[in-house]
Amino acid sequence: MTQRLESLTQQLLEAAKRAGADSADAMAIYGSSTEIDVRQGKLEQAERSEGIDIGLRVMIGKRQANVSASDTSTATIETLAARAVAMANEAPEDPYVGLAEPRQYARDWDLDALELSDPTQEPTAAELQEDARRAEAAAMAQSGVTQVQSAGASYGARNIWIATSNGFSGGYGRTGRSLSCVAIAGEGLKMERDYDGDSRTFQSDLRSPEEIGATAGQRAVERMDARKPPTGAYPVIYDERISSGLIGHLLSAVNGSMIARGSSFLRDDLGRQVLPKALSITENALRPRLTGSRPFDGEGLPTAPRTIVEDGILMGWTLDLATGRKLGMPSTGSAGRSTGSAPSPVVSNVALTQGDKSREELIRDMGTGLLVTSLIGSSINATTGDYSRGAAGFWVENGEITYAVNECTLAGNLRDMLMQMTPANDARAYLSRVVPSLLVEGLTIAGA
Repeated sequence: MTQRLESLTQQLLEAAKRAGADSADAMAIYGSSTEIDVRQGKLEQAERSEGIDIGLRVMIGKRQANVSASDTSTATIETLAARAVAMANEAPEDPYVGLAEPRQYARDWDLDALELSDPTQEPTAAELQEDARRAEAAAMAQSGVTQVQSAGASYGARNIWIATSNGFSGGYGRTGRSLSCVAIAGEGLKMERDYDGDSRTFQSDLRSPEEIGATAGQRAVERMDARKPPTGAYPVIYDERISSGLIGHLLSAVNGSMIARGSSFLRDDLGRQVLPKALSITENALRPRLTGSRPFDGEGLPTAPRTIVEDGILMGWTLDLATGRKLGMPSTGSAGRSTGSAPSPVVSNVALTQGDKSREELIRDMGTGLLVTSLIGSSINATTGDYSRGAAGFWVENGEITYAVNECTLAGNLRDMLMQMTPANDARAYLSRVVPSLLVEGLTIAGA
């Protein structure tokens, strides 16, 4: 399959040249996936998909256009290239578009070290079904669980190849195995639900169906008899399950696209403090066995570890070639793309500095406040940092969890929230976003 994808990208580039493109890059992706859902111990749904997608970006001067297709015939490739060139001729000029210089491209990457693809045999549909059934059974075995909304298992494999008209050509494959369960406790208007799941590159790393199902059931039962918390200003702990979303707002704010448009609340903060001292955020796309790892970015540039925030100080933006040129900075090797879109900046594997206390110790130190385990909806002003989200979790009194909470709203400003964070030490190292539970002081809670 690798040779097939490489051949397709070369055919696309040659067709683009014949059609009159000055330069071009091409992408080909082969993907296959199997998804199984179980309900009440029986197969509820089974899906299998498999196919190749191709994409071509052409440039004529400072104009560009992107086209894609799922048909790989010679006739389609020729038509695709002709249409891309016609579109580029009509596109507005963009002084920042263009391929990398040949000297900038990645060379001699080590795919074996990244361990992106599990060499073991793909699971059968029957094996996936059995995993889902076991997870469902484990959830139903928890006292108080009345039903399982869904239990599903899946396996996917992808091969990616990228090539440019000025010399880059490279690809890699990746696999993924997932298992999830959503359990419901209670009946009628007093039902509560919660979930657990796991997704790994290597099947042997996946947590057991029994653990996933039991955890989903226990979490659902714990949410029974939920009520609204009091209204006021209180400290809030973001559970490790959802804390990466808070850091995600910072990562979005330092994205080169946001900075180039001037629409980020951190647009003027390069070199300034944005997190408490001693907290850093690092990115490393070369960590083995992670879904965010890759040897090169969507423009063929090498990936490398970098520091986004160091000891609280914002060190740089996340840039692809175009946003880097617009801001007068080099790309950070952060371009992401699909067959149907041009490159844009994305982050890979990130990690926030962990603290020296457990989540339980943070709860004890918080005194009175809210432990948030799920967030609902979103109203985020990316320009000002104003923050408002629906939340559910547990109310804490005198350092101890007292009752489940739902139907409340959290409000604050991201700039203030980020500066008032205290991390726990419970982050899961195998995730692409390694972020522990976070205590944030002084949020406004709208409840009862």
